[in-house]
Amino acid sequence: MAQIEGDKSGATTKSRGKGRIRRNRRRRALLVSLASVGLAGVLVLLTAVWLGSRASIIKNELEAATQLIPVLKADIANNSPEKASTTVEQLRTHTGAARDAADDPLWTIASVVPGLGPNFSAVAEVTRSADDVSALGVAPLVRVFSSLNWDSLVPSAAETDLEPLSKAAPSVSSAAHAVRVSAERLNRIDASGLLPQVAEPLTQAREQLQSVTGALDASADAAQIAPEMLGSEAPRDYLLMIQNNAEARATGGIPGALAILTLHKGKLTLGEQSTASDVGIMSPPFPVEAEQQQIYSGRVGKFMQDVNLTPDFPTTASTAQAIWEQKTGKRVAGVISIDPVALGYLLDATGPVKIKNAELATLASVGLPTELNGKNVVPTLLSDVYAKIEQPKLQDAYFAGVAQEIFAALSSGKGDAKALVDGMTRGTAEGRVLVWSGNSDEQATIAKYPLSGSIAGSSVSPAQFGVYFNDGTGAKMDYYVKRTVQLVEECTGDDYGQVKVRITSTNTAPADAASSLPAYVTGAGAFGVAPGSVQTNIIAYGPVQANVETATVDGTKTDFAAHRHSNRPVGSVTVTLAPGQSSTVELTFGKIVQHTEPNLVVTPTVQPVNEVALGTKQAECIPEK
Repeated sequence: MAQIEGDKSGATTKSRGKGRIRRNRRRRALLVSLASVGLAGVLVLLTAVWLGSRASIIKNELEAATQLIPVLKADIANNSPEKASTTVEQLRTHTGAARDAADDPLWTIASVVPGLGPNFSAVAEVTRSADDVSALGVAPLVRVFSSLNWDSLVPSAAETDLEPLSKAAPSVSSAAHAVRVSAERLNRIDASGLLPQVAEPLTQAREQLQSVTGALDASADAAQIAPEMLGSEAPRDYLLMIQNNAEARATGGIPGALAILTLHKGKLTLGEQSTASDVGIMSPPFPVEAEQQQIYSGRVGKFMQDVNLTPDFPTTASTAQAIWEQKTGKRVAGVISIDPVALGYLLDATGPVKIKNAELATLASVGLPTELNGKNVVPTLLSDVYAKIEQPKLQDAYFAGVAQEIFAALSSGKGDAKALVDGMTRGTAEGRVLVWSGNSDEQATIAKYPLSGSIAGSSVSPAQFGVYFNDGTGAKMDYYVKRTVQLVEECTGDDYGQVKVRITSTNTAPADAASSLPAYVTGAGAFGVAPGSVQTNIIAYGPVQANVETATVDGTKTDFAAHRHSNRPVGSVTVTLAPGQSSTVELTFGKIVQHTEPNLVVTPTVQPVNEVALGTKQAECIPEK
């Protein structure tokens, strides 16, 4: 019995010993686990602190880089290439530091962590793009800027060395490519799940790059084709059309004066001059595309005065080129169009031009100014000349003579380079300066930009509307017409858009216009319009694939002509206004499949374009009950 009890006691002792061992092991395991957790916590904390320090560096460096952008713009605007180069180096230092911080191994690891990872990845992409733009985009452009003497590129009596501009083309193209790639990289980022602190700067970076991309692409294309178009290889002759806005045509106004503009190594000379009426009638008419002939009649190919009844400037220019060659036996390389308002912008840059030509001075002696400037050139050419000179042929001679004086001042090198560029840029943006080249490769490049005046193609935004005016009075009364155009987005309740194009016109001519204005201005009723009244054919274009559905005049439904041009719907209404009378035409476009913001283009008139094109507003939508 005792033996048995002893055995039990020994077993119990052994069992207790094993229990203590297991408990000790558990305690050690627990301590190891706690230590591991503590170490992991410390590592997480250290990682968070480290990532926070990287984030702070990125934020501070990108902000510093952003603050240098206006400094760089000022350096360039002030024609200070050395300062611009210094600013770029500072810019690259900041964007490089931000990129280095985002290329940190821990930041890269954090970028693949589920949940917050995409935020780290997005920030890294922004820093890479910023650094690429500064190193591959901005820096080469500033080097190009430093290598060019901008004052020497202004037209002058001497030839201009265009070789630096030609050599700059590859650098500008490379810079444009770098910026475009960066923009595309940022656009591929899915911002829907990002934190606001990351999503907002990403959106800003996208918008900034998008705006820069367009400008750089345009600069690259210009550097590519400009030297040859300026006559770097051989003289280039262009037909210069000066459009007279006092008699409206879709692209601006009736060709008031024609001249041969020759460019040779940057030197500008104005040669043979003529008028549209001098050119005469084309018989048989030059063939015009069937769609456009249906809308604008065969007059487009018959009279030089009517080549721009169509708003499609490539059609206008190619037709004018063909008519000029047929009538004169001389072929031009292209066509350039400008109006008196844009001439005013040039005079703002060159300064006042004195009338030196003896014949022109004689014509001006009836009370016209002997010195033209940016303020008086428009009323002089579009109104005063008709009041002071009775004979239409002498009016045309004065118009042509003034153009000669202005281009002579321009070709002499008179004027500030920056002001000239600004003036031409403004004129181009307003559709007052248009260019077409008979060289298919050059024209393919020009066609990408509004400068081409095309109603179809890559230069036309998806949801573009166009409103154009053609005079039906046969006179110069459009000087007195004030217009506004507005797009009104309607409520449809379905997936299609609907836009109402609202055009309001007012004849501001004096009540006694029939007797107080010259017959040449009023038309004297020659085309069936009462003297003093203005008749206008209003043509509205909608976006591709849409339909023009209804038209009203002053709230009353009216008949209208419906057509299509390059798959765009076209609606046309004719209105006649007596002195002091106003009228509002509304054309409704439906079945619009584009969901982008509507864009509006209008015929440039005597008025500032921003006073005519009033943009888009939303109609008040009443919810269904």
